[in-house]
Amino acid sequence: MRSFDPQLAEIRFGYGLSPDIAAPRDATQILDGLAAPDDMAARYPTEPFRTFLDRSVAAQATRVMERKNRGTPQEKQARQERQQLNRDARKAWIGWVGQNLWRRSFTDTAFRERLVAFWADHFTARGKVGVFRRATTPYIDDAIRPAITLRFADLLQSAVMHPVMLDYLDQARSMGPNSRVAKRRAGRKPSGMNENLAREVLELHTLGVGAPYTQTDVTELAKLFTGMTYQAKKGYYFRAGFVEPGAERVLGQTYADAWDDGSVRAALEDLAMHRSTARHIAWKLAVHFTSDDPEAALVDALEATYLAHDGALMPVYATLLDHPASWQPQLVNAKPPIDFVSSAIRALSPAQDVAGAATPKQFIKFILRPLAQMGQAWEQPIGPDGWSENDADWITPQGIAARVTWAMQVPRHVRNPLPDPRVFVETTLGGFADEPVRFAAAAAESKPEAIGIVLMSPAFQRR
Repeated sequence: MRSFDPQLAEIRFGYGLSPDIAAPRDATQILDGLAAPDDMAARYPTEPFRTFLDRSVAAQATRVMERKNRGTPQEKQARQERQQLNRDARKAWIGWVGQNLWRRSFTDTAFRERLVAFWADHFTARGKVGVFRRATTPYIDDAIRPAITLRFADLLQSAVMHPVMLDYLDQARSMGPNSRVAKRRAGRKPSGMNENLAREVLELHTLGVGAPYTQTDVTELAKLFTGMTYQAKKGYYFRAGFVEPGAERVLGQTYADAWDDGSVRAALEDLAMHRSTARHIAWKLAVHFTSDDPEAALVDALEATYLAHDGALMPVYATLLDHPASWQPQLVNAKPPIDFVSSAIRALSPAQDVAGAATPKQFIKFILRPLAQMGQAWEQPIGPDGWSENDADWITPQGIAARVTWAMQVPRHVRNPLPDPRVFVETTLGGFADEPVRFAAAAAESKPEAIGIVLMSPAFQRR
């Protein structure tokens, strides 16, 4: 019977071994860490979403000034102010990259960081224009991070109804064709109703591809979603004038006409507790944490736990950590580039004062540019389905070449002096270090080469 292994727990359910942080003793310690205060978010803060919205308000004000003062010196001044706001937002965004990396590097509850990344990917959202393009980290810390230990229904509502999601999937201006605002705009081209959010909620966020829903369900849910919008000055709000009149019927359930978001929340609650959603979430968790082809017994167990506990996520995590299928000793899943870099930094364990002194140029040179070359640009997935879970998408010639370059060149800039390679093998790979990698690290011509060999070993590239 396969059972809990402390080193495997750090590798498979966290960001790998650290020379300075003890691996968890058991699953109870991991779950207790999730229930404890979020120390990493407090120690490495990003930017409150309300503060980020204030950036957007300021940027919008400059755009208004540009339009009002075309052809005058004031237009030029407003444009310069807007460009500076965009530069400031980009600089802040680069700083948040570091905060995310330090959370992963120095936490003793790495499972929390993995879950935040998992759910942020499940609910992929990006701002589209100007300052709002930098909204992903504030969105994650506002909508996702505080909700990963709640019910899935709570997490679903927090993400789907967030301004960044509404912006990303073109929901903010979606209005019913028979809504009060649409009728007032008769003779002018209205924004119309948009089905993007409804479609992705059904296909990606809840039921999953191939689940028993129809285009009619998508359209009805889109009608139900009309009214959800946001403004930079006040964040999310429900605009009754956008609402399509009449009740909607989604998956056989009727939702009464309403002038607030109560029916939206009721529909999301029902979708969260649909059996197809339970199966979809169970399968995604099993794939992410065990293998591209997870054991059916694990998926079944996660699904059953989800349904038995009203979609509460902590019991689902407990089942995941307790199931024998989670403790297969072979490291199977390939680390995506962001996880490879995160686990490498954790293994190198830089001094925290050195980490905090990193500059934007260093992050661009040593983190952001290499990640893009590896195929996973930070916070820039191609579509709303997020990053691929397919190992083959990450193990490509170009991706491997970029990893080798990073492994050989960047560690010396993360930690100087580099650790003894013979010690590094053991603290980084633990019981997964084999004799070939030990020999290669000891025989390397230089420390940077030896460290690179360890980081590029098959044991380090998988989890």
